[in-house]
Amino acid sequence: MYIPPAFRVDDIADIHRTMRAARSATLVTATQEGLIGTPVPMLLDEREGPNGTLYAHVARANPQWKLTPSGEAMAIFAGPEAYVSPSWYATKQETHKVVPTWNYVAVHAYGPVEFFDDAERLRDVITRLTDLHEQPRGDRWAVTDAPADFITAQLKAIVGLRMPISRLDGKRKMSQNRNSADRAGVINGLSESHRPEDHIVASLIAQD
Repeated sequence: MYIPPAFRVDDIADIHRTMRAARSATLVTATQEGLIGTPVPMLLDEREGPNGTLYAHVARANPQWKLTPSGEAMAIFAGPEAYVSPSWYATKQETHKVVPTWNYVAVHAYGPVEFFDDAERLRDVITRLTDLHEQPRGDRWAVTDAPADFITAQLKAIVGLRMPISRLDGKRKMSQNRNSADRAGVINGLSESHRPEDHIVASLIAQD
């Protein structure tokens, strides 16, 4: 990922927060058949390895797990994003030398990917993923709420994946390259939007 210095995020705790907030990622592998990608919910285990390890699962019918990867896999996590109109810049009134842009947060995680279909490892992954996303709910569902034989049958339809993260690219493009007046204009413009995500981006610009 191309990352100008003004937009680079190096703090691993910050990068991990973005990954957790995104909750899912697109897993991309290069194979002899070409590139293939699958959007999947991702579990980040920060305790495993220097950069953390990702866990997920794909459908057994998905051909991606059967195709031998050439080199590392990549997991793409997308954070908040918003269109930025040049009409919001104070500079527009001064020089008119402005163009539209896009503000966004993104993380690319790289590493070797291992696919597995061991039932106990699969059960552990789906249990941890379920517990993660059920945790905020009052009426939580647990894997053990379903009949054991039903879960066993369901596990046969999926394949797990483990991806130790070898390196991370973190990017936060939030108008850091604009002057304070232009940034204030973007914050105001996004704050007036009807899109909730635009309001999130406005708050991120104010923080940077």
